[in-house]
Amino acid sequence: MQIEFYKYQGTGNDFVMIDNRSDFFPKEDIKLIERLCDRRFGIGADGLILLENDAETDFRMVYYNSDGNQSSMCGNGGRCLVAFANQLGVIENKTTFIATDGLHHASVGEEAIISLQMIDVDEVQKKESYTFLDTGSPHHVQIVDDLEHYNVKENGAAIRYGALYGEKGSNINFVKKVDDSTFSLRTYERGVEDETLACGTGATAVAIAMNAIGETDKTSINLNVEGGKLTVSFDKLGDHFTNVFLTGPAKFVFKGIIEI
Repeated sequence: MQIEFYKYQGTGNDFVMIDNRSDFFPKEDIKLIERLCDRRFGIGADGLILLENDAETDFRMVYYNSDGNQSSMCGNGGRCLVAFANQLGVIENKTTFIATDGLHHASVGEEAIISLQMIDVDEVQKKESYTFLDTGSPHHVQIVDDLEHYNVKENGAAIRYGALYGEKGSNINFVKKVDDSTFSLRTYERGVEDETLACGTGATAVAIAMNAIGETDKTSINLNVEGGKLTVSFDKLGDHFTNVFLTGPAKFVFKGIIEI
């Protein structure tokens, strides 16, 4: 069987995209999805995303981590899927779609800039040495010294698999403040089980967390990730964050056909 695929990346977070509106893809085949994402034996990606029909919105997003398992929301993946839907002619410059965490609105701007509305955040857990919140995926946010040389994979894995989050685990973000409106971050992603060049839900979590703990009073925050730059904006009422938008580039890389 041959499968046509498209490859997209958003600030270095890369994805295999498949148009599954005809419902042909074997979604329960974890080993196949893992192989397609493998950088040596497959196409290579941080995750695989299916674009599917939905009765009430423009399309449905079905997301798999590179380990082959279906996962929680992926912000950069969502932005890339919007760009993919635009390329296919499914949408024009505005869309609504459904994902595992609910309804999303998004828009397509100039130069492949995609702005994606994320879920509202009603709870931010402020601890002594870290912050925890869910932005469609669970995120641990921790300020560290010398972010540039920090061992993200080793320290991230220790927290992700540690007693703090149990079997379910969490994504782990390490942060450095640049100025009042800019933060740098590096993310260990569960499911990938390694550092990735960017994480959209992680960037969203960092922006909200930094505001919530008083590191900034800005409601539009620039995030430096290893693969580029993202912006997160929101409205804040007490500890309630609404109209949360993740904005950045989402670019087509190549398309092809693979035999499975």
